[in-house]
Amino acid sequence: MENFYKGKKVFITGHTGFKGAWLARILINLGAEVKGYSLAPNTNPSLYNILELQKDMQSVIADIRDADNIKKELVSFAPDIVFHLAAQPIVRLSYSEPVLTYQTNIMGTVNLLEAVRASKNTRCIVNITSDKCYDNKETPTPYKETDPMGGYDPYSCSKGMMELLCASYRNSFFNPKDYGKTHNTSLATARAGNLIGGGDYAPDRIVPDCARAISQNKEVVLRSPQATRPWQHVLEPLYGYMFLAQKMWDNPALAQGWNFGPEPAGIKTVEHLVKKLIAIWGKGKYSVVSQTKLHEANLLHLDITKAKTVLGWKPVYTFDDAIKETALWYKAFYNGENIKDFTLKQINAYQGKIKWNNY
Repeated sequence: MENFYKGKKVFITGHTGFKGAWLARILINLGAEVKGYSLAPNTNPSLYNILELQKDMQSVIADIRDADNIKKELVSFAPDIVFHLAAQPIVRLSYSEPVLTYQTNIMGTVNLLEAVRASKNTRCIVNITSDKCYDNKETPTPYKETDPMGGYDPYSCSKGMMELLCASYRNSFFNPKDYGKTHNTSLATARAGNLIGGGDYAPDRIVPDCARAISQNKEVVLRSPQATRPWQHVLEPLYGYMFLAQKMWDNPALAQGWNFGPEPAGIKTVEHLVKKLIAIWGKGKYSVVSQTKLHEANLLHLDITKAKTVLGWKPVYTFDDAIKETALWYKAFYNGENIKDFTLKQINAYQGKIKWNNY
């Protein structure tokens, strides 16, 4: 992967967010030339600032809804690879800000894809959606890439629409059958499970809420303790996305939709996750409040057979590994350790565990 990404020009939307900051740091470490396009960090602290990414990459602070600006910035950079992560990512916020959610997640994606069409240089696009893109019936059966898109709440609906949008652009403008004839771009979509890891400070997310509460000796408050989620460390799907782009580089037929979730053993209740985090941290307590009136899915997980069998990708961390690395990161941060170095050590440790087929 280092040989592949060294010297590649990579454009990341949403680089100031939780996932985007981790991805930018990894790619910089691999020797890529990275340019980011995103709004300013909306949390304080923010992983983007903690990792001092502005020192090591081009960083454009702007809105993905500005079609002319995203086109100007992408075309001038002429990236080889694009990772699209910019989004309004919070389910509960989508109820109070549905217009913002749809404008950002749908039209923002249109703006990006039109910019790529104008560039002509981009060979691979990986558009990151969400496991919530599926029409969730809340059954024990995991969702496959061939299952229908859907979405109860505005956020989930917008992610399902992003999948349909990308499928339309793939058929209309980036068709793999016409690769090398009318275009030279492969467009894939990717979904992950519920991501945990250091540096997430967004509101209404259980791990950041836990970290803040424990560090302040306050009680963690749970809304839906028995809701199950496919928990996975943020590094798992990010390396999956990078691995997908690497494989797509010479095989445009892989321009499809992909699930990068955890193994079934990673599907745990919210309460189980919180108990583990408290145990690793060494302190903390929690309580349960009445269920929120806003609908949030209680059961959802992904079938990752396709990524395992076709790409050779597979999860590296168990659930216990993921929660341990997450808890230790936040504990180190609140204890005042050099968290930039700590983050780099976690990245290097993860890379040392990778044993994918054909890697």
